[in-house]
Amino acid sequence: MRIQYLIKIVSRLLLLTFISLPAWSQNKPAYEMTVNGVKVIVQPSGNEIVQVLTVIKGGVQNFSADQAGIEDLAMTALLECGTKNDSKNSFKDKLDKVSAYIGEDAGLDFSKISLNCIKSDLDVVWPLYVDCITVPAFDSIEFDRMKRNDISIVTNESSAPDYAIKTMALETAFKGKDYAKSELGTEKTLGKMGVAETRNYYKSILTRSRLLIIVVAELDKDQVEKMVKMLTDPIPAGSPVKLNRYNYVPAKNTFADQNKAVATNYILGITSGPQPGSDDYNAYIIAMRIYAMKNFVEIRTNNGLSYAPSARFVTGLSPYTQISVTTKYPDKFIEVNNKLLDKTHAQGFAEEDVKNAKTGFVTSYYSTMETNSAQADALALNEILFNDWHRAIRVNEELKKVKPEEVNKSFNRYVKDFTWVYQGDTSKVNPALYTAMPSDTKLPESKVTNGTNK
Repeated sequence: MRIQYLIKIVSRLLLLTFISLPAWSQNKPAYEMTVNGVKVIVQPSGNEIVQVLTVIKGGVQNFSADQAGIEDLAMTALLECGTKNDSKNSFKDKLDKVSAYIGEDAGLDFSKISLNCIKSDLDVVWPLYVDCITVPAFDSIEFDRMKRNDISIVTNESSAPDYAIKTMALETAFKGKDYAKSELGTEKTLGKMGVAETRNYYKSILTRSRLLIIVVAELDKDQVEKMVKMLTDPIPAGSPVKLNRYNYVPAKNTFADQNKAVATNYILGITSGPQPGSDDYNAYIIAMRIYAMKNFVEIRTNNGLSYAPSARFVTGLSPYTQISVTTKYPDKFIEVNNKLLDKTHAQGFAEEDVKNAKTGFVTSYYSTMETNSAQADALALNEILFNDWHRAIRVNEELKKVKPEEVNKSFNRYVKDFTWVYQGDTSKVNPALYTAMPSDTKLPESKVTNGTNK
């Protein structure tokens, strides 16, 4: 179960970071239709694999802070508690016989239930898929077992430094906002949830108005329509859903710390980023791709301050940019970090860097689109975040239009003040260096020795 959890987290990070994906020119054109009021996006695959995603919109917007984790718990229950027609073991045995896969994932902006099987087995697998979504059993015995397991996983993860610093950063930056909620929940919130509350919550979000269905398969349109009708007929229409979008823009540099006995010090800073679909978005993707490499070289290679520094843009309905590092020298880190920011703001990115970043970005995404599941995820993500699934197919053309001056402008616009959080030895860090303007953060000469601070 822990391995499955880690796979979910890695998958989520990769998908949220690299949201823009290239065209699949070898396939027939994708198209959309509406069935029972639900948008259905279909990408012919040219192969014998069927990949289906049923997306439930909203994510952490769907529940209150004291219900954190309830959607993830409900999604897990769909597969771990059986259905009206099959016990958990019977359900999984039927899937195993045809080597089919039905999975789930609960994210910040939406959840999804996925299906993957061979086309010849679809008649066997589709009724199981429909049952797990429309008539889940929420068996109380299986639910309690599953909940105990989830609490154990979350408790273990909460003690992991990387997880803890990210949680602290999001709770600090997005205080009172949706992204401050954990989609996985906490030991406290999960412990209060019962099977009845979770079942009722799932019923409340299972409406046609919240659904988006993606099909990547070589199926006739009439067959897809018939399948989707079978799935959506039992689901109520529900009220119209409008997803909230929020831009995080810190007014100034801030710093919060926690004294913790860890092997090294953990630092994470959050600043703003452009909304998906905005004029700056494509340019900013390129800007952060270049800056991430420059940050790595400066922090690790040139100064030896950390083995794994990171700078990345996390896109979503509430997009943000983060810089993170583990280091024994937190004061020296912020000096080097701010010098690099000052230099980048003043000099910008070279035209050659922009050209190479655009080429590398597009090339890497063509290589990621070799599976039906990756294509389905791309279509879903672009539809939810951009209200435009076509973007998943035309990103190459969009990136070609990005100019170096647009890349520089976008970086200067969004990478300014940071909300910094710190966990580690608080006697080793000077908060004033993190709250000062970048040009004011140079260490006194007496504190600098051979690239490290005393």
